[in-house]
Amino acid sequence: MSKKRILVISQHYWPENFRIADICEGFTQNDVEVDVFCGLPNYPKGILFPGYSYFKPRKQQKDGVNIYRCGEILRKGNSSLRIFLNYVSFPITATFNLIRVLGKRYDAIFCYQTSPVLMAFPAIVRAKLTRTKLTTYVLDLWPENLYSVLDIKNPFLRKVCRSVSTWHYNRSDKLIAMSPALKQSLLSSTNKTDKDIFCIPQYCESFYENAVIDTDLSDRFAGKFKVCFTGNFSPAQGLDVLPVVAKKLKQAGIFDIHFIMVGDGMSYDDFVKLTISEDVSEFFTFEGQKPVTDVPRYLSVADVLYASLSKSNFIGLTVPAKITSYIAAAKPLLLCMDGEGPNLVNDANCGFSAPSGDADQLYCMLMKLYNMPLAERELLGKQGKAYHEKHLKREKILAELLNAILD
Repeated sequence: MSKKRILVISQHYWPENFRIADICEGFTQNDVEVDVFCGLPNYPKGILFPGYSYFKPRKQQKDGVNIYRCGEILRKGNSSLRIFLNYVSFPITATFNLIRVLGKRYDAIFCYQTSPVLMAFPAIVRAKLTRTKLTTYVLDLWPENLYSVLDIKNPFLRKVCRSVSTWHYNRSDKLIAMSPALKQSLLSSTNKTDKDIFCIPQYCESFYENAVIDTDLSDRFAGKFKVCFTGNFSPAQGLDVLPVVAKKLKQAGIFDIHFIMVGDGMSYDDFVKLTISEDVSEFFTFEGQKPVTDVPRYLSVADVLYASLSKSNFIGLTVPAKITSYIAAAKPLLLCMDGEGPNLVNDANCGFSAPSGDADQLYCMLMKLYNMPLAERELLGKQGKAYHEKHLKREKILAELLNAILD
């Protein structure tokens, strides 16, 4: 019997830090042949990664996955115009690049839809031309997620964005939502029925499950109560609440709580400036962007792992990918967000949360963890790890994804 073959469309892919690369590797480990159409690696700063130019390499192979790179306008500077051009350029070039696999037959097409939803367009074209089933994994709900990046106020433009997003979702045969709340939102905004939308959570790469002891990091932050954030600095993260909390710590004379910030993004420079203008920069250490395989070193050294989202009726429908990584690391979580993230942490009984943007409540939750005996904090971490083992293991989620895509 011949191998199953899946065409994957994802604007972002390795060496950018997106989970789709591990998903595709997992597919190949399940004896599925995978071709990926993606853009040029330049996220989050809009600068091409070392070893890449606009014209090469255009075809690569990694972990058994065939990678076809398509042109795009880089998001350099992350201005509204550059982000818009980046969003619209990839689906155009990727659609023309479909000719590169014109003679190949696929059993299914899979779109890993972060922002923008427009990246689904080449997947839709190929699916319709070849009468192949298309499944879209909705990780960023559009147009709601768009509004967290681009400040679109005009009612007519908002109506256009809504129509474009709904058009893309309706042309997928199946949708995958990462949470029940997101599924309900998609049911109400698309023409899909309950059987067309699968609810499958995100998993994390298995290397997050193992503690990585880094003595240099331990020595650097010795004597500190370490709160670690990892990931993208963007308006959607709502990180501006942290300097407010740091100011409260300073006023209370508590100087041994320290925030370790690992990552980069369009809001990175503004956030650093905010810590300086609020006179709390001594509470923060910025480690910059790190390879995803280095992140467990920071998770292991931390006392508490932090995640937040800005105030929104829709952003909270999704669970940030970092939360599943945090839970697997067996450390207590501290959240400042609404919606599905706190629901997951409450179900796992592995930490505390404050409403999005609520610095007072976040400060209280932080102090609760700070004053908690070590054994109780370790218990929170163990409870999270147990939840991970039961519900979020890589092998389990991969099997569910393959079943949904190839059904």
